[in-house]
Amino acid sequence: MVADLAAQPRISVDTESNSLHAYREKVCLIQFSTPKKDYLLDPLALTDLRSLGPIFSDPKIEKIFHAAEYDLICLQRDFGFKFSNLFDTMQASRILGYQYVGLDRILSEKFDVKVDKRHQKANWGARPLTPAQLDYARRDTHYLFALRDLLEQELREQERWDIARDDFRLACQVDVPKEKMNGSSWKRFNFRKDVSHRELTILSELCVCRDAIAEKMDRPSFKVIDDNMLLDIARNLPEKDVDLAGIGLSPKQIRLWGGEILAAVRRGADTPLVKREQPERPNDAMLRRLDKLKNWRKKVAGEMKVESDIVLPKFYLNELAESPPKTMDELQSMMHESPHRFERFGDQIYHLIGG
Repeated sequence: MVADLAAQPRISVDTESNSLHAYREKVCLIQFSTPKKDYLLDPLALTDLRSLGPIFSDPKIEKIFHAAEYDLICLQRDFGFKFSNLFDTMQASRILGYQYVGLDRILSEKFDVKVDKRHQKANWGARPLTPAQLDYARRDTHYLFALRDLLEQELREQERWDIARDDFRLACQVDVPKEKMNGSSWKRFNFRKDVSHRELTILSELCVCRDAIAEKMDRPSFKVIDDNMLLDIARNLPEKDVDLAGIGLSPKQIRLWGGEILAAVRRGADTPLVKREQPERPNDAMLRRLDKLKNWRKKVAGEMKVESDIVLPKFYLNELAESPPKTMDELQSMMHESPHRFERFGDQIYHLIGG
């Protein structure tokens, strides 16, 4: 397979992970297609995938994905792969202003191909995979060649090919999120004004408890106890199993983890308050520039019939509002990773916030 892929000018790629079924997700299947063959690779059986690294990083081989970001994060996180020369059919569809950009919808409209969406949430870490799962996985890459060529033609016709190429290059710079630390999920409640400081402290203990249970059982935290119920526990301060039942925990949850949850509530009620992070408020000048850029971006996006981030991605929006360019050369330097956006929109952006 590696020899075949390495000899191709283009390959299509997809992955399947088990994020809905494990505490720490991992890549459970990798699909490749060439114009003549479809391959399904089991990384749970073949654990040494280093021979694929040069293919992903080879600038002479175009890798076609649909919605590349998540796949690239998973492939780099699990195997350390680096990437160059991508074509993302979903991003291409967004740049063209498609109303629906899911692969199943596009394949149905363009090629009259029906995809069984039931397998999207399947447990891809289970073995054996069913014939229906294998066929679903194969279809995710099989049609990407034809779709890619159709989208490139449309991008060129609408004079958006250069912006698409900028985005494909940007996609290669994968930013893998930091691995979640056991119990740190309480911080998602940090900025909620309806959560008191003591409730937040109790939530911190409950999240440590919940994440430890989830890790032990190797299942996602939300499948142990969801966030809404965790907040109800922090607010109602249950003391006994019957109190947990009144909040809505099932008899099975109470039997398995009731004691641990009640102990976490007691710790949270007695322990010193956690440090509540306060968001930094941007200065007024920065906020004015941000509003100008957002209003301009929305107007241009409306004219192009695309979503606003196609005109100016969010990271540029914030960077330009925080550090407005003093000259056109400085703006060009700030936007050097998307030269065609600078070429198309640079004058307008500089007129808004520059100098």
